[in-house]
Amino acid sequence: MAYQSFTIDDDLKLVMLNQGHAAGIFQLVRRNMEYLRKWLPWVDGVTAVADTSDFISRTIDQHEKGRGPQYLIEFQGISAGVIGFHPIDWSNRNAEIGYWLGEEFAGSGLMTKSVEQLLKIGFQEMNLNKIEIRCAADNKSSRAVAERVGMVYEGILRQEEWLYDHFVDHAVYSMLQGEFKTLTGNEGE
Repeated sequence: MAYQSFTIDDDLKLVMLNQGHAAGIFQLVRRNMEYLRKWLPWVDGVTAVADTSDFISRTIDQHEKGRGPQYLIEFQGISAGVIGFHPIDWSNRNAEIGYWLGEEFAGSGLMTKSVEQLLKIGFQEMNLNKIEIRCAADNKSSRAVAERVGMVYEGILRQEEWLYDHFVDHAVYSMLQGEFKTLTGNEGE
């Protein structure tokens, strides 16, 4: 499966993560440490470009093993964030989308468009049955993305994640392939 890159519009592209992205992503994370740390437990562990390079190596390995691609979100040629599938569960044909954006790109619709593209990839190219988004229950921005793309709110997973010094609940959203087809007008496929 070749999911190398997707042009979403004149300004927005999703590009399969590669080692050439390491420095740009590292700089984006470092500029946005405080902003990203509010919801992401891995931020403090990114202290050198090598940490980002290691992450990219893991995503490449995940993709090569058929467990799902990860993409750089590129806006006007600039690294804006990352989006991709957490390892796909092929026996049940389901996956979870994970994502983040730098603060300067938040609220611009980039993530909604990027998630819509991943839904297309997951349902149309990979033939997944279910795709989820899980995010901190208090992360209103991330929850709004799931709601804007038409995902169904399933509920709360209590104290699901340790976030530096406290547990946070996760809100779970999902979409089924049949719902995606209805939403996009592709019921006959």
